[in-house]
Amino acid sequence: MKVTFLGTNGWYDTVTGNTCSVLIQSEKFDIILDAGNGIAKVDRYITQDKPVYLFISHFHLDHITGLHTLVKFNFRGGLNICGQPGTEEVLNSLVREPFTVPFAKLPYPVNFIELSEGRHQDPFPLECRLLLHPVPCFGYRLVMDNRIITYCTDTGFCENAVLLAQNADLLITECGLLPGEQSPGWPHLNPETAIRIAKESDAKKLALMHFGAEVYKSCDDRARIKKQFEPSFPGLIVASDDLSIEL
Repeated sequence: MKVTFLGTNGWYDTVTGNTCSVLIQSEKFDIILDAGNGIAKVDRYITQDKPVYLFISHFHLDHITGLHTLVKFNFRGGLNICGQPGTEEVLNSLVREPFTVPFAKLPYPVNFIELSEGRHQDPFPLECRLLLHPVPCFGYRLVMDNRIITYCTDTGFCENAVLLAQNADLLITECGLLPGEQSPGWPHLNPETAIRIAKESDAKKLALMHFGAEVYKSCDDRARIKKQFEPSFPGLIVASDDLSIEL
């Protein structure tokens, strides 16, 4: 299984990268986590022959703005868009004329799967729980190819993030804040709270992404995070656009 970080910025694109999107290439499926501008690069990595499942965490624009690029793809196995209740209505209000090409006019079939909070089994075992954010935001736990991948962005520290990440082979979470910084009115994680989630859940690997574009202004800023915090969590992954890791 391969995981590729297509977009690792939070809020907006900068020289450090595009907004949020992650690709998981499994044996039977191509999984995309969020549809920030990074999603436009997905055809660099996949054949487009497998069924594609796109999981939307929430509707802030840095997680869905890349949907306008869907028309450039040819997902021959179809596209399944998964998210919280109301996902189809919200996304149809954005992905439509005069803004962009509507879902119904894409060159492949699109199916919406709206998920209630809890555990599901189709097409693979998955769990979704609400995270701590100003708007409803789902974190996901996906089980496939004998691996567990947890995706939790955007959120402050919360018990649901710890539950989703229990014994995960890879926890992907955000780092929207600088070390020691707090944002109680608009919850996000700093490196310390992200590592706390990983440690309390016994996650095997931790990858940080969704770096706040307004505070992590260069790749050097991210490199300093890795140098400072890797002793606290050996093997810490500080993601950058187009980084791929094997699980």
